[in-house]
Amino acid sequence: MGLTRLVSHIFLPRQKELERYAGQAVLIQQQVLEHLLQKAKDTEYGRYHLFGNINTYEEFVKNVPVNTYEELKDDIDRMRHGEEDVLWPGQIKMFARSSGTTNDKSKFIPLSNDGLQHIHYQGGKDVVTFYLRNNPSSKMFDGKGLILGGSHAPNYNISNSLVGDLSAILIEFINPLANLIRVPKKSTALLRDFEVKRDRIARETMNKNVTNLSGVPSWMLSVLVRVLELSGKNHLEEVWPNLEVFFHGGIAFTPYRKQYEQLITSPNMHYMETYNASEGFFGIQSDPNDPSMLLMTDYDVFYEFLPMDEFGTDNPNIVPLEGIELDKNYALLISTSCGLWRYMIGDTVKFTSKNPYKFIITGRTTYFINAFGEELIMDNAEKGLDYACQQTGAEISEYTAAPVYMDSRARCFHQWLIEFVKKPEDIHQFASILDKYLQELNSDYEAKRYHDVTLQPLQITIARPNLFNDWLKTKGKLGGQHKIPRLSNTRKVIDELLDLNQNPVQIGL
Repeated sequence: MGLTRLVSHIFLPRQKELERYAGQAVLIQQQVLEHLLQKAKDTEYGRYHLFGNINTYEEFVKNVPVNTYEELKDDIDRMRHGEEDVLWPGQIKMFARSSGTTNDKSKFIPLSNDGLQHIHYQGGKDVVTFYLRNNPSSKMFDGKGLILGGSHAPNYNISNSLVGDLSAILIEFINPLANLIRVPKKSTALLRDFEVKRDRIARETMNKNVTNLSGVPSWMLSVLVRVLELSGKNHLEEVWPNLEVFFHGGIAFTPYRKQYEQLITSPNMHYMETYNASEGFFGIQSDPNDPSMLLMTDYDVFYEFLPMDEFGTDNPNIVPLEGIELDKNYALLISTSCGLWRYMIGDTVKFTSKNPYKFIITGRTTYFINAFGEELIMDNAEKGLDYACQQTGAEISEYTAAPVYMDSRARCFHQWLIEFVKKPEDIHQFASILDKYLQELNSDYEAKRYHDVTLQPLQITIARPNLFNDWLKTKGKLGGQHKIPRLSNTRKVIDELLDLNQNPVQIGL
């Protein structure tokens, strides 16, 4: 009997527990809220907001404000300097660094022991639980898992306190037994220089029996390409014949799917999406035939949802899980055992099912273009680009888009900066297909494009190879969990990228 057959029995009880999600998700969420409030009632934040007197969701809403990072930043900085019982009981010593805000280069998300165990590590376990349920003949534990991580560093001068990429902190404190079935070695996995790390990971792993991959699609792709370069092989199954699954998250997989399918041609390869972030682990693709993800309702996370058509208004109708409507775009709010309270994470979701509660990620509250009332969201962009690629045979590695409010001829339009793996034969045709499909996806965009009155046809600028990586490098963000801002209402990001772009080629319709 293989190791996977033995290990799979450990996950059977959890499979039974997860069945509760179908009918009891709302009740489970109520219990989660009660648990979080009870645990944190004697913290500074809990005393100030009267956690001990809260008995209903309505009282929770009345007593606790909606927060962004800006509202919690000072408290978090005190926690980073060693203060105890601020947002969560005890001293928190781990902080995940993630993309910054308007005013700060980085955000520092507290990671309590409770949060690590009952959110992040539990998410990792449940991914395996679902995968083994759906693939009972799996042999993933008979080989090694390639887990791609970032890096970490000491946090101020606090003893045994770290700050860095969530993935690095998870690798640092992973169960020692997991290290027996994981590659590369810890010292390699936690290297700061991604280009050095990429090469070392490839050299360390290409002769191992790798059966599964975990990481962000963009950075994992870079590692896999290096593995093929060093091995001299054309396809990854020639290097790792027993490779069977890629657990991916962090960014949308759609722009990378075709490239992965070219690298890994085996019909036995599986892909499984997760929704994990520095702030928590929220969703898992439980059904391989359904792109929606199951909302993980029994972790130390209480969810609320703000309708995006009310985003920015004074009194939006924020609802708990039982109040959501299908096919409606919501900004996600979370309260967690890491001390985030009614925290607006910045992601937007849309539910596809209530029994169980399943959803798709539609974008970011800040990653959209609404310069002219078009309300173009990232979900529109991903689907539009995917369709244009299908129609033209093109392949995209990275992109970003922003409005041009008025050019020399007083025209307003969207400018797309796209780095192609494989350019379309006719970029004009590609731009036209993308533009027309966006109109099909988004009625507001269609209205603004009507007769070219408000909004002119989009324009595409072709990015040179490695432009986006070079930009990340200038920001000190190459590797780890850093993301390219896909859509923006301002031109800050795209102008910086254009400055780095060599011999830009402006293409319109």
